[in-house]
Amino acid sequence: MPTTIKAYGAEFSDAPLKELEIKRRELNPKDVKIKIEYCGVCHSDIHTVRNDWGGSKYPVVPCHEIIGTVEAIGDDVKDFKVGQTVGVGCMVDSCRTCPSCQDDLEQYCEQGSVGTYNGNDKHLGGHTFGGYSQQIVVDEHFVLNIPENLDIKATAPLLCAGITTWSPLSHWNVKRGDKVGVVGLGGLGHMGIKFANALGAHVVMITRSKDKAQDAKDLGAHEVLISTDDKQMQEHANSFDFLLNTIPVKHDMNPYLGLLKRDKTMVLVGAIEPLEPLHGASLILNRKRVAGSLIGGIKETQEMLDFCGKHNITCDVEMINIQNINEAYDRVTSSDVKYRFVIDMESLK
Repeated sequence: MPTTIKAYGAEFSDAPLKELEIKRRELNPKDVKIKIEYCGVCHSDIHTVRNDWGGSKYPVVPCHEIIGTVEAIGDDVKDFKVGQTVGVGCMVDSCRTCPSCQDDLEQYCEQGSVGTYNGNDKHLGGHTFGGYSQQIVVDEHFVLNIPENLDIKATAPLLCAGITTWSPLSHWNVKRGDKVGVVGLGGLGHMGIKFANALGAHVVMITRSKDKAQDAKDLGAHEVLISTDDKQMQEHANSFDFLLNTIPVKHDMNPYLGLLKRDKTMVLVGAIEPLEPLHGASLILNRKRVAGSLIGGIKETQEMLDFCGKHNITCDVEMINIQNINEAYDRVTSSDVKYRFVIDMESLK
């Protein structure tokens, strides 16, 4: 029989999150049951709760940045054991057979990957519920090993903010000596700086705000470029090997494209919405590219976590209790956090 547990969620788009009850499935042979200890708060949680993108299914129980302890395993589970610290990111299932899944890119599953929340629950019917809850049951394929040396509280946001920025840096082969620009300093941007720095790149934080300059340097940026300063932008024109654009809202990409060298790429990871018109000359005159990137597959996410373990990389976080989640949402939308909230799930008792 399914197990009833406590959770926090929203019953409709303009409702505050509150305590409610949800059900988790019984263990299947390949399942791992996880007691949830920490949850990162992602802007996607807020968009889904408030139905900003459409298609939200209520009640919404958010969170796809989950850290916890294995409580039980199915009979056929080989790679995890009771008591182990593990993570669950943005996906809990995919078709496993399409070309994308076979290439370890489950996030691009041609049948549609199953989101940790707001996805189709093939076991219980209805939709999936995320980590603002006491426990979760997940197929072992989508469970991740957490390096023992990392602070697990600050590791939770790596499972979305971390992999979202790591994947393009890895795919476009950012390497030692490259000049890399990280556009926008927030939950994603601060991780982009840390990763690019650890990969050996010369990292330039690109921001509209002079007030963020010292924070960027503290995170590992070697330079700060103020994008509203025409003189600075001209000095850096045609000099970047790669741009990671983390701006989460509609904006004009044309000035940033002027920073790229010939044949180089700017990758969008933040703005899931229409953008300002792109001038064809920005691309054509120097054979430049704009691309997009969505989180990462399970194999790549594990590689990211292992890299973080080797280089002792975690997120900068502020801890909260679940009862403060509505205030935290307001602060996230006001950019009043450095740089991710993490919920101590012991507060849900």
